[in-house]
This record gives sequence, structure tokens and C-alpha cells, in this order.
Amino acid sequence: MMNMRKIAISALAILALTVGCKRNTFTPRPTIPLVMSIAADTTGIGHIAAIAGNHGADGSIAIIGDPQDAISLARHFQASDRWDNIDGRTVRDSMPDFAGERFDVILDAYNEPYAHFVTGDALDQEKLDSLREAAVQSAMFAWDSTCVRSISDPDVLLPKARAKILIFTSALQAKYGLFDVDTLQQLTGGRSILLSPVDILLDQAYSAGARNIAVWTSRPVRKSGAWQSVFEQKSLPGASLTVITPDSALDIRTEFRSFLRQYFATGKRLDALILDSYSADASYLASELAFIRRAATDEDAGFDRMLPKDFRIFEPNESLLKKTYELLREKRLFTHRIARPMVCFFETDESEDGDPVLVCVDPSYVQNTYVQNLD
Repeated sequence: MMNMRKIAISALAILALTVGCKRNTFTPRPTIPLVMSIAADTTGIGHIAAIAGNHGADGSIAIIGDPQDAISLARHFQASDRWDNIDGRTVRDSMPDFAGERFDVILDAYNEPYAHFVTGDALDQEKLDSLREAAVQSAMFAWDSTCVRSISDPDVLLPKARAKILIFTSALQAKYGLFDVDTLQQLTGGRSILLSPVDILLDQAYSAGARNIAVWTSRPVRKSGAWQSVFEQKSLPGASLTVITPDSALDIRTEFRSFLRQYFATGKRLDALILDSYSADASYLASELAFIRRAATDEDAGFDRMLPKDFRIFEPNESLLKKTYELLREKRLFTHRIARPMVCFFETDESEDGDPVLVCVDPSYVQNTYVQNLD
């Protein structure tokens, strides 16, 4: 098992020159030292990063993040039957859309919850750098094919696939980690596809015609400015973004009304709502919206005027599934094997030396440890 924290870190200026001469002329952007040390190790883990995504359709699809988010998304992929597997038409064909694909679900228990990286009103740079390191470490775990130990039997080594696509479930990592993973690939020549829920959800809402967009997210994510920052970088013409954390309540319908009250105060119409949650059931919001449309109260009438007839709700499970399917078809990365999707679970842990390691966990462990709190 690779040990990324014990790689010697040389002077960054020398590393940048060395990597640039050996691989390409890319000028490194400001990044964390871990990225530069990996890139300089051309015969070790740097080589793993260099060949990432270069194996065509044979790689796995890695889902990385807080355990419950990653499990929820993996279930969504495993159960999907939206398209014809031959021609891609939007029609069920009684065959899983991701037939033959392998999903490596990396449950980042070592770093969860990511919200603890954001504390107080000011962002702590040291904590954010740790979050960036976590993203790079998870990417290296996903790209590495070294056998991993089983959590149920430490004497057993199990094979692992190299990932062709990396899906990061966290909005925080999308902002503060994918930058470094992308930089590492540009330095080494890796070509693995990186997917961010923030980018995909914003792009899909905008492509659907939404210009006034609101995000429903947790207080730590809102305070981090992750959604606002990515939105500003995109420079979407004529678009506005409002990030809201509704008052907590016993049911999601009541929270939805709290969200609408807060947005109503902006005086703008609302074209699209983005749910930054893998567990929220959008169908409950749709049913509550049907009550609002009846305008039985003055408040409901105000909400109805604020929400156009083509108002839409976007959530990450569906958006990431759709984007992944499109990319696999577009880039011809489907395995084309006639088999049910394979889901393998891994968990980040701490070694005896205090370093992050990856261990293989079986479905029963996942069920007993995480799923009971997910359903």
C-alpha cells in the first residue's frame, strides 16, 4: 500500500522545472506540496497518476466521498435502467444502463464529515489544505491497482481496479480538492475524467433555461462559499445564484417552505432549485409544490407567482448519473460486458503509523455500519 505522506518533498521550484522538462510544458498553478511530490516521483506513485485514464474502457468508475453520500449514489447507478443499451434511446430495455461496469465506492471514513473542515465564520487555510490533500489521496487510491487488505481478514489481499472516471460527491471537495487533482493530471499526463456535482448541477440547470438559480445546502457548505465560487468562475451570462440553508424541521416539506420564504425575500423569481443532498427525496417537494400551486393562502399565492410553470428541481444523484452515462457513450468507455454492475466497497482508514490507507470492506459491513442510517 502506498504511503503518500512519507514522500520527501523537495523545493517546489526545482520540482516544477523537473516535471515540466520530463513530461510537458505545463506551468503549475498554486497547489499543495503533496501534488508536487507525487508528480516528481516518476517511477513510483507519480507513474500511477501518469497512466490514470489511459486504459480505455477497462477501468472502474470510482465514487468518492462521505460514506452515506457515496453509498446513495452507488445505489442509484446500480438500479438505473433509463436508456436502451444498444442505441442510447431514452427507453427501458430491462438491462441495467451500466451493465458490466465496476464501481469502486471509496467511503472516506478517515476524513468524514467534510463539514468539520469548515469551522467558524472564517475559513481556516490549514484545514482547507487538509481537505485538498484528502481529495488527492482519494484520487491516488482510485487510480492505484495495488491489492488492498480486507477489513474482515487483514491477512487477505484483494485485487483492485484502476479508475477511468472519478466522481467526487462533496461540494466542498469540488471546490477545494478537484483543482489539485486536475493539476496533478496536467503535470503527469493523466487523463482520468473528473466529475464535480457543483459543476454538473449548475451546467444542467443553466442548459435547461434557468437563470435565477437557488441552492439548498447545509450551513457549513454555504459558509465555505463553495457554490458561489464555482458559479462565479463559470460566468454564466444573465444568471444569478442564491445559496440558502432553510430552518431545520421534522419533515422536508416544512423545510421546503422555510427555503421558499427566504428566497421570496430576494424579490426575484426562481427558475430552478438545486438540492445539495443525496438523501433528500425530491418527490416530496414536488407534492408540496402541487399544494402551493392551488394558492389556498396568501403565502402560497406569492410562492406560486415566484415559481414559473417550468420551475425545475435538480438533485445530484440523477444529475451525476445522467452526465456519467453521456460521457461513457460519447467517449466510448462502456465495457460492453453482459453482466450486472459490480459494486466494490473500500474504506479509508488510519495505519499504525497514522497515515491514510485503503481497506476493502464487504457489503454486510457497509449495511451494518452505514445503510441503517441511510434508509
